[in-house]
Amino acid sequence: MVSFAGHAYPWDVLGDPAFPARVADAGLATVTLAAAYHTVRAATPLHPAHQLVDARHSALYRRSSVAFGRLRPLSPSWTDPDAFALAASALKAAGLRVNAWIVLTHNSALGSANPDLSVVNCFGERYPYALCPAHEEVRDYCANLATAALQDVAVDGVSLEACGQLGVVHMGHHEKTDDAWTADGLRALSVCCCPRCRSSWELFGASQGSSAFASSVVQRLQAIVRGEPLPLPPEVLAARHAHTDLLRAQVLDAVRTAAPGAEITLHGSPDPWATGPSPGLTPTAAGDVDAILVPAWPTTEATAALIRATRAAVEPAAPARPGLDAAGSQEARSVTVDAYLTVLPPAGADAVLPHARRLVDAGAQRLSLYHLGLAASWRQPLFAQITGGIS
Repeated sequence: MVSFAGHAYPWDVLGDPAFPARVADAGLATVTLAAAYHTVRAATPLHPAHQLVDARHSALYRRSSVAFGRLRPLSPSWTDPDAFALAASALKAAGLRVNAWIVLTHNSALGSANPDLSVVNCFGERYPYALCPAHEEVRDYCANLATAALQDVAVDGVSLEACGQLGVVHMGHHEKTDDAWTADGLRALSVCCCPRCRSSWELFGASQGSSAFASSVVQRLQAIVRGEPLPLPPEVLAARHAHTDLLRAQVLDAVRTAAPGAEITLHGSPDPWATGPSPGLTPTAAGDVDAILVPAWPTTEATAALIRATRAAVEPAAPARPGLDAAGSQEARSVTVDAYLTVLPPAGADAVLPHARRLVDAGAQRLSLYHLGLAASWRQPLFAQITGGIS
């Protein structure tokens, strides 16, 4: 049986009394609602009071008493400072389930203000939108962010985006980077070469001194970017995954403390080298959570292959999260493969339902639909087509 959820921002809900009814009409019982989110200029075509929301920086949509360190989330000026709590309450009052959508290491405001904690590529260029999980300060911030987002709000689930390292791919203002590098070049440019990451590579197989080894890795990455057919250094991936595991463990501990019993979904990719909102799964990632949300926007067979690869990756992890059933006996818990698909362009309206069916045939057990607030009136029927067209 396939389940469904729809994504939304708090400002889609607040001030629009018709929003919960639209969700129900779409055949959805669950809304994945942003609680901490990156900068965005969002259309709100169905909202009765506004057509656009300009979220000018990353923000936490909660009033919170959590004690942050140097990395402190900013509060929004474009909506109520406690918008997530207010919107979640309105949705729950309408009988809908609510998942808290929390974006972790993607934060341009904090990365720009604290460049020493941001990702650095092999040419020494910083990515200010990307906080590097190799830093303890970044991991502490992400755990505190999760605590603050969930504090004193009843949620049914938690969806963790960017629980790992971001890389070179990022939609910036008037982005002009398409087709500039090969796939291997993109991977090489997505390796963080900040001092903390460089010093950690030696722990994962380097036989030389740390400085000499780090320099050789940087030179190899630069050569790959320039087109030389060299393998990516395995020590780099091992270090990145170690830092990702540390980040995830700390965030999950915070989530389970703040929202005990909530289902936890991790945005991830079966490609171990992937960076971005859905970082590459480490060997232990799937066994730590209830569901893996896989990016599935392109309506191509390659996306279905990604779902199949995720299904294969999580199967060995399925018994890794033992729990206790009502009788107190041990019970293996399966890991849900959740396909994240959009009804928005560039997806063609005629392609959305066949694409959703292909993803389910490939092994998706849940479909998370993007985006309830961004979709115009002529796209809204696609939600019901999907929920009604898949059993």
